[in-house]
Amino acid sequence: MAQSVISDGNIILTGFMGVGKSTVGRILSQRLGRRFVDMDEVLVERFGKPIPAIFAEDGEEAFRAAEAQLCQELAQQRNLVISTGGGALINPESRRALEASGAVVCLHASEEEILRRLANATDRPLLPGEAEERRRRIHLLLQQRRFAYGAIAYQVDTTALSAEEVADRVLEAALANQEVPGLNRIPVRSPSGDYDLLLGEGLLRHTGRLLLNRSMRPGVAAVVTNEMIRLHAETVSASLRDAGFEPVLCLVPEGEQHKTLESVRLLYDQFVAAGLDRNSPVIAVGGGVIGDMAGFAAATYLRGVPFVQVPTSLLAMVDASVGGKVGVDLPQGKNLVGAFKQPVVVLMDVATFASLPSDEFRAGLAEVVKHGIIGAPRLFVQLEEEGPVNLLQLVADAVRVKVRIVEQDPFERGVRATLNLGHTFGHAIEQVTNYRIRHGDAVAVGMVAAANMAVELGRCEPALAARIYNLLERLGLPTSVSGCSVDAIYAAMAHDKKRVGKTLRFIIPQALGDVTIINDPGEAIVRRAIASVIT
Repeated sequence: MAQSVISDGNIILTGFMGVGKSTVGRILSQRLGRRFVDMDEVLVERFGKPIPAIFAEDGEEAFRAAEAQLCQELAQQRNLVISTGGGALINPESRRALEASGAVVCLHASEEEILRRLANATDRPLLPGEAEERRRRIHLLLQQRRFAYGAIAYQVDTTALSAEEVADRVLEAALANQEVPGLNRIPVRSPSGDYDLLLGEGLLRHTGRLLLNRSMRPGVAAVVTNEMIRLHAETVSASLRDAGFEPVLCLVPEGEQHKTLESVRLLYDQFVAAGLDRNSPVIAVGGGVIGDMAGFAAATYLRGVPFVQVPTSLLAMVDASVGGKVGVDLPQGKNLVGAFKQPVVVLMDVATFASLPSDEFRAGLAEVVKHGIIGAPRLFVQLEEEGPVNLLQLVADAVRVKVRIVEQDPFERGVRATLNLGHTFGHAIEQVTNYRIRHGDAVAVGMVAAANMAVELGRCEPALAARIYNLLERLGLPTSVSGCSVDAIYAAMAHDKKRVGKTLRFIIPQALGDVTIINDPGEAIVRRAIASVIT
């Protein structure tokens, strides 16, 4: 099983001032029975004066030199909980030294929350002046430190969390770091068995060990992929062999147009030839199409075998690989044949983005925007501005939205339908264009149509629809489609799997973080929404 006992590695809390490092550090110290080291307090003792006096009399350079020396000293010790100063790990040598000694977790918060928490602080030499001057200074410093903070694998947003909740997140990061350095674990609760989403960089080469840690029995394993992603599948296979598995590569054709029952039948033939039994895992290595087909095959072969998702595209990571929906298309519509098949584990290796075509990565951003609208307003705003601090954080923030929703509604009988924002329009566009348009691109156009519908219904301010449109354009995503007719797209909706009887269902935005389900808004309104995105 994955480790559940903290080793003697240090736990290091870093991040900007006012994010809760000292408070959370003391909580962890009490929980774990460890010595707590507040680096600023140690430096105050060594200099014999408060930090503002150190800056004024000795200079920031002297303070940073002493801070770097202290990082090296602490890196040689164990069983510590350490709170660094906000600028301590801007120094890459200090960061690497402390990372080698344990788990480094970067705490952060919104600028407004930081300003609120520091409103009465008098011991912050880098934040002089009144509120407005402090606000500008906080923004400037965060921009200067953005990439240094972003280089840290573990990020916890403390804005809306209690100190105890932040401590829980930090402990989970420390446990994950023991399994694989830099590994992020996001647990998912499911009626058919809980599982982990494992997120990190370079995870493919640890696949075998990660499966063994989750009690999977070595033996034959079907690695389902296509020729375009074969290199990643071979990395997974090598790791499986090292762990005692007997991987067999099972190839399927590339593209949504091949997500059919015939392709699944080809997988069944390969499973039989490989000698899979009921304990043999089917491991999907690839994008959403691979995951859908391999998952449906795993759900139905021998009445169900273990299933592992290894998504290699942004879209698959933040959407298709989470929640257990698997299936194939029919000529009449998308995903009309399928099942719910929860994975044993999902492995997300952001290093695979290096080989992902830029158009595919961009298409995946449509699902990230969608999750921002549904349940992560801060993520949406980050995308409007400079973007999240790193790719790990981008994926983690987006995927947590889906996790929260599928845990509430695992079989899509209620709130889970909100994850289909943009999809009623998008799926119809895909079908009418014979899947020549990428799924993410179609969803982007669909979100514009849904926002326009919401404005017409009086459920959404025009300013929000404009923000959605502008963000999608800023990210290079399409906001309209050509070569299609309103009639053809409307007719394709008749086979949408989300309909109730003959009633079409649409998800529309009302505000950031607030979407709702609309049943049968009327043919005229639907047609005008379609027409608004056709050029």
